[in-house]
Amino acid sequence: MIYVVGHKKPDTDSVCSAIVFAYLLNEWKKAGCKIMKVDEEAVPVIQGEPNAESKFVLEKFGISVPEIMTDGEGKKVALVDHSDKVQSLDNIDKAEIIAVVDHHKIGDVTTPNPILFVNFPVGCTATVLKFLFDKTGVAIPKDMAGLLLAAILSDTVVFKSATTTDMDKEAAEELAKIAGIDDIVNFGVEVKSKLSDVSGMSAKDIIMRDFKDYNMSGKKVGVGQVELIDLKAVENRMEEIYNELAKIKQESGYHTIVLMLTDIMKEGTELMVVTDEPKIVEITFGKKLEGKSVWLPGVMSRKKQVVPPLEKTFANL
Repeated sequence: MIYVVGHKKPDTDSVCSAIVFAYLLNEWKKAGCKIMKVDEEAVPVIQGEPNAESKFVLEKFGISVPEIMTDGEGKKVALVDHSDKVQSLDNIDKAEIIAVVDHHKIGDVTTPNPILFVNFPVGCTATVLKFLFDKTGVAIPKDMAGLLLAAILSDTVVFKSATTTDMDKEAAEELAKIAGIDDIVNFGVEVKSKLSDVSGMSAKDIIMRDFKDYNMSGKKVGVGQVELIDLKAVENRMEEIYNELAKIKQESGYHTIVLMLTDIMKEGTELMVVTDEPKIVEITFGKKLEGKSVWLPGVMSRKKQVVPPLEKTFANL
């Protein structure tokens, strides 16, 4: 069995790409594939409960939620939407990795043998998968096209993120035709609105919904992101969220935690920060941290606009 899995704290791209790549691997197994020999059945798994956005997408296209799997020891796995050990399965070093399909920076996962490794500098792993379908001549079913389209719209924040490329837009247009989606933007706003509803969620759940750990020059750094249709959804909870960030930092030994409260409509991010060295904010973003947060206009992408400049700052501290 090949287990296809995305990163910890799965988002829509991670969940949908795992499902679609498992489907593609099984098609390659049946029909043969010139770029990769597939002998085993592939199944998608996820490393945690899907968020509200992902659940909405899966329900809309009639796809079951994959089973949860967190340990890779002794298993054959294909990774999607990540190649960092810290974001992967527990005991990933004891798994056999047979493929990686991603759109992030290349991480620290290694393999003893050559594997299928496809990584494009695009806005979404789903865009890379669309390329693999086209390249290998496999038709994309309506439901799989819907999942890929939703993932692209989610990861690119309906094409507003700095990570968006022409390849993402072209893939989305072609997928929309297959999936029967007439208005791509309206569908994208509908998808993103599912994550904007934070009512009833604890401050910790809001923070950890899309949260990733990084090792930045030996320092433990956490970067979370909450995408909102309007920042008003959390304006009365800022103190509560900040106090929870400070608690997480102390309990888990972080040097710095930043939480991106991203306003989709205003196209910017209120960056909430708890850190041992407040100067990193000004060094990184050119704005002084006054109080608990700072507004960063035009900043929408953690992958491109927050993590890389933070890593550069930590490297020069």
